Amino acid sequence: MSQTAVLGVMFGLWYFFNIFFNIYNKQVLKAFRFPMSCTELQFIVGSCLALFVWVTGIHKRPKITKKQLLTILPLACVHTLGNVLTNVSLGKVAVSFTHTIKAMEPFFSVVMSAAFLGDVAPPAVVLTLVPIVGGVALASATEASFNWAGFVAAMGSNLTFQSRNVLSKKFMQGMDQGGEKLDNINLFSVITMMSAVLLLPVALSLEGFQFAPSNLQAMGLDPSLIYKRALFAAVCFHSYQQVSYMILQRVSPVTHSIGNCVKRVVVIVSSVVVFQTPVSMLNGVGTAIALSGVFAYSQVKRLAGKKKA
Repeated sequence: MSQTAVLGVMFGLWYFFNIFFNIYNKQVLKAFRFPMSCTELQFIVGSCLALFVWVTGIHKRPKITKKQLLTILPLACVHTLGNVLTNVSLGKVAVSFTHTIKAMEPFFSVVMSAAFLGDVAPPAVVLTLVPIVGGVALASATEASFNWAGFVAAMGSNLTFQSRNVLSKKFMQGMDQGGEKLDNINLFSVITMMSAVLLLPVALSLEGFQFAPSNLQAMGLDPSLIYKRALFAAVCFHSYQQVSYMILQRVSPVTHSIGNCVKRVVVIVSSVVVFQTPVSMLNGVGTAIALSGVFAYSQVKRLAGKKKA
């Protein structure tokens, strides 16, 4: 009972942090149109939180070798790009639409796993991709905030994040074959720190230091308000991902996937309410079809796992 209660609290925190990240991050990006700077701040805050967890002993600090860092580097690169693209999309289109597009993650997961891991999905899994793709297509065709930059950025984030997941799986397999063990939480922390280092020079060269109070005032913005919202969004950003990894260590990947599907529904509904996003009947139907496909995908994967067991 106590373990179930703890897991329930974790799921609640996962959803809470994700909802508030999307709301506050969108509020910042609507006024402060520098997605790389926002992403870099999120990585820096995440790095500080990870260091705090290690220094206080809340989670054991890993011993990282040079070989491991070189292996993790591709993961950090795609992680950096994926988060930048997500923020680009959130700045260009409605939060609800970005998350509808990101419902395409199972499609990219099946394609990437087949291409790089040789894991060919069974026909039942492939069939569940049809409503996902069809639903996203219908939602995109009827989306009031649609623009190609936001759409392509969200699709690109799907591709990069699924590449990261595939590379993570290969990395963990490598560690199981004789390398030093690095759990999911520490792996994410190291990736976050590396991403902060990788993105900093790029963000400064392309966008400059736009968080300076004088720059914000020149844009007609209240520096104090932007700082508060951006920092809170950054804390929520790292927190929801850390909690997600903690949940993944306690439940099966399929259960985690179902939880992620429900989380996406909650985020879409909450963002529509907060931002009063106009949703047409066809747009809502397309989103519902896509999310139903994601749920069906999770269920088919769960049943396939039971048969193997």
